[in-house]
Amino acid sequence: MYVVLTLVTAAVNLWAAVADFLHARFVLNNAAQLDLPSAWVPALGALKAAGAAGLLLGLVGVPLIGTAAAAGLVLFFVGAVGIHVWKRIFHNIAYPAVFLALATGVLVWQLTP
Repeated sequence: MYVVLTLVTAAVNLWAAVADFLHARFVLNNAAQLDLPSAWVPALGALKAAGAAGLLLGLVGVPLIGTAAAAGLVLFFVGAVGIHVWKRIFHNIAYPAVFLALATGVLVWQLTP
């Protein structure tokens, strides 16, 4: 189950990173609603892509990188949920909340003996 959870978490983060890199309309609309400069979008995509790559590295034998990646994604999405709450943008808060739940699940699984 851990492998499936990690693969799903990596896949959704890679999908989100690609959407950021392509400047998908829904990404730019969300950034505008949150008062984030559109110039930040590629950097945010790079963080998601790095997290996904780290999760995959953790699966193929570099567990410390996988754990660091999961922790990084948890922090990233705590920030994403936090800015949605701060800006009172609740209509699409489920997206970062689900990503946060997935990353948290991977991290907890990794840290559980």
